[in-house]
Amino acid sequence: MRKHDVEKQRYWQRTIGEAARSGMSIREFCRQRRLRESQFYWWQRKLKAGRQERRIAKPGMHGGAASFALVSEGEGTMLAGLELVLRDGHRLRISQGVKEETLRAVLAALEP
Repeated sequence: MRKHDVEKQRYWQRTIGEAARSGMSIREFCRQRRLRESQFYWWQRKLKAGRQERRIAKPGMHGGAASFALVSEGEGTMLAGLELVLRDGHRLRISQGVKEETLRAVLAALEP
């Protein structure tokens, strides 16, 4: 993939994530940003299809059962929270009561 294409893809990944976090309708978000709605939806489909292709190409990465481990039992531990360890080693701590749309937006923004 050419550098320009990668930059476009990253731009749209960020933009789609911002739209999800904004709480606005896609129509309103695009209007305020002066984006074409059709282009927004095209990129949304393209990025989603790319994620699905990568999952199919690497079944070992996502195909197995989930595993969980106790991270910490000490003081300061989140109540009924989760910690996701991402492939790159970063950790995403999710506290109890997080809104579904917020979590979806964060996970979408983390997709390569």
